[in-house]
Amino acid sequence: MDKNEFLLRFNLLQLPESEHNYQHHLPLRSAAVLIPLVESAEGLQVLLTKRASHLKHHPSQVSFPGGKVEPTDKSLIDTALRETFEEIGLSRQAITVVGQLQPYQTISGFHVTPIVAIVARAQRYKMDKNEVAEIFQVPLQHFLTTKDHHVFVASKNGKQHNVHFLPYKHYHIWGATAVMIKDLVAHIN
Repeated sequence: MDKNEFLLRFNLLQLPESEHNYQHHLPLRSAAVLIPLVESAEGLQVLLTKRASHLKHHPSQVSFPGGKVEPTDKSLIDTALRETFEEIGLSRQAITVVGQLQPYQTISGFHVTPIVAIVARAQRYKMDKNEVAEIFQVPLQHFLTTKDHHVFVASKNGKQHNVHFLPYKHYHIWGATAVMIKDLVAHIN
């Protein structure tokens, strides 16, 4: 799928209900992530990171760049763009924000808003190795066509919730990142 087809579908279709069903019982901290869709000759690529193994929250997990809202952030978009620059060195000038998905509550206590954006081709990334172990891309088409989506039921504090899993090559994309991808695919399909 190329940029123009994606934008047409994303902007014309109504956001569906999320497949995410986890509800937290404690006060939540606000956060935002960027879902960067990188233009390439082969179509849009979903940019993902693998978090550093020593991090307190979600070590070694595949995620989108992003993080918690800081007092100096003017908006959730500002949070997502700031965190993306800090984690992978992607400048705001290379990013065109196109919208957002429904917010999510995570088991780690965050209320996360995914910001969807298009990234101009041929960018150089500068990885903050204290936060990010790897940067990689998955063709958006993979998520649009694969039937290899799994949902497992888990229990926390006596309540059941779904855990989503989307494998790609040797990567294990799961949890909030997987359900955000599933919701994006549901929105544009």
